Amino acid sequence: MTKTHAPIDIAEAMRRYAAWEAAAAQLVPENRQRLFAFLGLGPITRVIVTFDGEGDSGQIEDIQPYNGDTLVDLPKGKLAFLDLPYGEAQPKQRKFSAGQALEYLAYDLLQQEHAGWENSDGAYGEFTFDVTAGTITLDYNERFMSSEHHQYSL
Repeated sequence: MTKTHAPIDIAEAMRRYAAWEAAAAQLVPENRQRLFAFLGLGPITRVIVTFDGEGDSGQIEDIQPYNGDTLVDLPKGKLAFLDLPYGEAQPKQRKFSAGQALEYLAYDLLQQEHAGWENSDGAYGEFTFDVTAGTITLDYNERFMSSEHHQYSL
């Protein structure tokens, strides 16, 4: 006996994914606010988060917290962050260290600004989380392969 399955409705799957992606993006402002409030409890004025990726993978390379020009430690403890697992309708609250929260938010912001940054020749760069000003700056460098063609009849 042959098992048959209903065909996958690609349009419906993409619609569900787009809806989930939009709902997850709505959590970013709240998570950003929570992270800045937590970082503001310590002597941190800014944090530099570097990333790099190519092929089909990418990662956060380094997290450097500063007080002025002095490298310091991230605050200890955990902060509550909102997460929307794929397929879920309601966000879940998760406890993250400052480093985990910075990494999570950096990935969310990369997804919003440059989805697929880790594919093909990839990209690299850094986020500057200015805790004093409450701003985030993305310095983004995209790699690409280039070629030039010349043909001559001489």
